[in-house]
Amino acid sequence: MLKFSKLAIITLFSALAVNQVYAQQKPAAVVNGAIISQAIVDMRVKAEVSSKGTEDTPELRSAIKDDLINREIMAQEAVKQGYDKLPETLSQFELAKQVVLVNEFLQNYLKNHPVSEDLIKQEFENIKKTTGNKEYNARHILVKNESEAKSIAAQLKKKGKFEELAKKYSLDQGSRDKGGSLGWALPGNFTFADALVNLKKDEVSAPVKSDAGWHLIKLEGVRDFKFPDYREVKGNILRRLQQQAILKAVADMRAKAKIE
Repeated sequence: MLKFSKLAIITLFSALAVNQVYAQQKPAAVVNGAIISQAIVDMRVKAEVSSKGTEDTPELRSAIKDDLINREIMAQEAVKQGYDKLPETLSQFELAKQVVLVNEFLQNYLKNHPVSEDLIKQEFENIKKTTGNKEYNARHILVKNESEAKSIAAQLKKKGKFEELAKKYSLDQGSRDKGGSLGWALPGNFTFADALVNLKKDEVSAPVKSDAGWHLIKLEGVRDFKFPDYREVKGNILRRLQQQAILKAVADMRAKAKIE
């Protein structure tokens, strides 16, 4: 189970940083006098189960304990060789400490500031209202400037085929080889939504400007869209609201912080 990535090293340092806190608890192993607490084993098992969906089995616990023992042996050898005094190592220690503290802050903030069911339902209704009940199947040709877009529009008026012109001129790597096809999507997914929803089937727009450049848009079709059931999207909405709350809390703390 040994993985020598930088993330794994940071995780190791995090475990070492909290090891003293667990030292008085039941040890899972003792390596040259250093205690590997049962709490740290439990923490690793919980992380493994939640992230990979594996079962909490004696075999998993044994493998994790062996891994922690190997890590402790390597950490002790690193100290013997003075690696704990290296500038980069000291920076890693500081980073590991920060990771642990930030995680604790986030967990406790969400615990002490729970998102209510009413707020989730309110956000669900807001999203549902702004999403609408139609989705659109469109093609587009993206070019750098308006003059290029007008030149292609002129070719379309002379019976040029939209798909062929998209393959020849469009800068959008994702849709160019598909004749500019963007597939079915809600209008909010497009930067040119206002122009798209005003088109009729098979109609091509005038050149439309966006941050990416200039677009010619062809509407291929419109169909009804059924918004997902509340239970299907509740988890995503909850995470979104939690993230917004955390970002606001951090912004408020940053505003009060002395940053030089």
